Amino acid sequence: MPRGKRAVDFIDLTGASPEPVRKRPALSSQAPLSRPSFSAPSSSQRSQTSSYPTSTQESDYLDLTQDDDALDKELYGTFDAKIVGVRYYNGYASPGEVVLCHREPSNQYDSNAIRIDNVLHQQIGHLPRTVVSKLARHIDSGDITVEGQIIGEKGVYDCPIRLSFYGPSDPAQRTRIENALKADKFVKATQLKQTRKDAEARRVALGLTQRVSTAGGLASSQVPPVPEISLEEILESSDAVEFRNGGDAIKTLALSEDDLAKMPQAAQPSQLKSTLLPYQLQGLAWMQSKENPQLPPVGSDTVTQLWRRDKKGRYWNLASDFITAKAPSLFSGGILADDMGLGKTLQIISLILTGGPGSTLIIAPVSVMSNWEQQIRRHVKEEHQPSILVYHGAKRGSYHNLLEYNVVITSYGTLAKELVDGNKTLLGQKKPWRRVVLDEGHTIRNVKTKAALAACELAAESRWVLTGTPIINSVKDLQSLVRFLHITGGIEQPEIFSNAISRKLMSGDRSAEALLQSLMQDICLRRKKDMKFVDLRLPKKTEYLHRITFHPEEKTKYDALLSEARGVLEDYQAKSKTGQKGRFQNVLERLLRLRQSCNHWTLCRERINDLMQMLKEYDVVPLTEKNRALLQEALRLFIDSQDDCAICYDTPTNPVITNCQHVFCRHCITRAIQLQAKCPMCRNPLKEDDLLEPAPEGTFDKHFDTEQQSSKTEAMLQIIRATLKNQGSKIVIFSQWTSFLDIVQKQLQGAGLNYCRIDGSMNAEKRDKAIDALDNDSETRIMLASLAVCSVGLNLVSADTVILSDSWWAPAIEDQAVDRVHRLGQTRETKIWRLIMEGTIEERVLDVQQEKRDLVTKAFQEKGKAKKSKDTRMADVMKLLS
Repeated sequence: MPRGKRAVDFIDLTGASPEPVRKRPALSSQAPLSRPSFSAPSSSQRSQTSSYPTSTQESDYLDLTQDDDALDKELYGTFDAKIVGVRYYNGYASPGEVVLCHREPSNQYDSNAIRIDNVLHQQIGHLPRTVVSKLARHIDSGDITVEGQIIGEKGVYDCPIRLSFYGPSDPAQRTRIENALKADKFVKATQLKQTRKDAEARRVALGLTQRVSTAGGLASSQVPPVPEISLEEILESSDAVEFRNGGDAIKTLALSEDDLAKMPQAAQPSQLKSTLLPYQLQGLAWMQSKENPQLPPVGSDTVTQLWRRDKKGRYWNLASDFITAKAPSLFSGGILADDMGLGKTLQIISLILTGGPGSTLIIAPVSVMSNWEQQIRRHVKEEHQPSILVYHGAKRGSYHNLLEYNVVITSYGTLAKELVDGNKTLLGQKKPWRRVVLDEGHTIRNVKTKAALAACELAAESRWVLTGTPIINSVKDLQSLVRFLHITGGIEQPEIFSNAISRKLMSGDRSAEALLQSLMQDICLRRKKDMKFVDLRLPKKTEYLHRITFHPEEKTKYDALLSEARGVLEDYQAKSKTGQKGRFQNVLERLLRLRQSCNHWTLCRERINDLMQMLKEYDVVPLTEKNRALLQEALRLFIDSQDDCAICYDTPTNPVITNCQHVFCRHCITRAIQLQAKCPMCRNPLKEDDLLEPAPEGTFDKHFDTEQQSSKTEAMLQIIRATLKNQGSKIVIFSQWTSFLDIVQKQLQGAGLNYCRIDGSMNAEKRDKAIDALDNDSETRIMLASLAVCSVGLNLVSADTVILSDSWWAPAIEDQAVDRVHRLGQTRETKIWRLIMEGTIEERVLDVQQEKRDLVTKAFQEKGKAKKSKDTRMADVMKLLS
């Protein structure tokens, strides 16, 4: 049978001799890490398969590794089987190596087929018909995921494999699936009893068995307004805290401060106007070396990109135990993860100037694209100015050979759109880019987004990720980054990363942390503002946790919402135990209401469920006065959630909502109307009169009660008035909800205080005016800022005080926002106020944040998404409502 053709039956009838047995090399001074074996394609092998990886390749089979959080999967048991048909394929894996299991429902010989590949994606064979006839339905139903490990040498006709079954942690679901696996004789009752016991012990250790109770309300009474007090009095009632203590998830993985201080420096680039600081010269030297990586010497302890070389000259991958005599391909580039404000942009500009000829592609959020061009113009001498193209917007179709420019700047949305549309301007240049740079590279932390997929497909000699927050929600964020870098050896594969890293961290296996440390010390440079050798001499920053007590009337309303939320959670759990499917989104909606009620009660009225219910009966909403207000409120909610325009895949610029309830950039949907006069989402007829803009700033629906301050706005105004007594002090107030900024704006207007504002509904011109007012207008001493919009790309050093009015699930977003104020250029001592309502969900959000901060340092497992929520798991929900 020709090589590569699938066998009709999974019974091997041939007698070819297997590859010789390969022995793993010793680790000389270090014992081998006890982990499964994985690997990945080299660059030459990737080129033979079109791309790395292409969506076409991956669509040929269904990956058995689901997108569920590792925390929600438990080991049920194992089953020893054989890989058959091995004679027809050249794939090989040594005993102990993990292999990749892929469903092949489109297999022409057996729709139940499960294909087995090694970590280079070379096929070894298939599982037998007798096994897959039962196993396929468990996989296809989504009940289990399957991982495979070779447990013996490959023979003439077959190869022994151990299959491990992972399923949901929910007790009712687990019981149902266990019974089905027992019936099919995949696992024995004794093994299930032990794995269940182990899983229960794990859940207890992780605090996943908390009971949910209900609470009654409190009597209400009117509390008089709190009198104005001094800043000193407020400080006395607040706790000075350091939120980032022990919380840099990457810190224990990166080089120590002493090692960083001793790094060699590059020469000052002659093309640069600005003089680089010593640590920036060190960063430049490091990047220059990482663009020219070297394989480890024979028999040394040196590890390069997780590859080590034994005394016989063979290459061994620490992550996968894969051994090869052929030199693996090393990627060129790395992760520059310096703290915010340390000059990552300037260091990359220096690398572009000194790193040889060729075109550099910079991919950045829309809000910081212009900053790149400005920084290059500002820091590079006139005679050495590179040619720059900002490739974005409607005019980009007129450009074809982008490699004519030294620097091309584009957005993640543009890149994603070209992948979807099949446009090959960015992805299909005649030769590779000299380098690709991802600014705010954590944007691609979800490996399955269009932007992440497109970034991986870009052809480039060198690849760089710039981010002050390599980990935002979970250690899995790193997997997407190393996948973009095109590392070889297997760690970039989701299933391999989960097995070798996530699951081992979950179980407390320190080998996973050692593995990550080896990798990150090699490919990631991380310097912090507080390191002595960095010597930024920034003024002191003090963070205060200001706890606020509810007025009794507010407490009654909060308790009523809390009771409702607990009831919804209990209903969801009860349905899950009986096999019914409840809507977890309903639970998350109640969490949102609770959090908003801590800011101001009126934020909880007419929220998204009630709002959309009123519009649900319409495919096209009649634009009555009432419905206009509802659609504008829906648009406000869309802006709050920071969702993307469905046409350009960017955060909407000048967002509008259609009468068919879809949100787009105004210029995107206007163009679509001109071309086809239909909504691109639902195909309903559409004209420009059917578009609505956000309600004007500071306007409110009539049901909003903006006359009575909440306890939090009262406390906020106390801090504002006390701070403004300090001559020259300016304040940035962050909130994740523009509707709350509206309320604060109304309060400031009533108090006669000047302010400026930045949020997601504003175009670039309005944002620039707001920043200019904060910087240059002595009368404008307050900025209202959307947390999501202001967490990247802004310099707000004109302010010296930050008020975080509500807490984000991912603390890295808040850290980024704070660092827009406390950064290079700040000349005043900085105060950070975190406003927290006592005895509420906000205090528990801080606990969730701390777990995320301690993600790796305490070997915690992932805290990722649960179904439709990006940052919330069931365990977190139970803790929040406890």
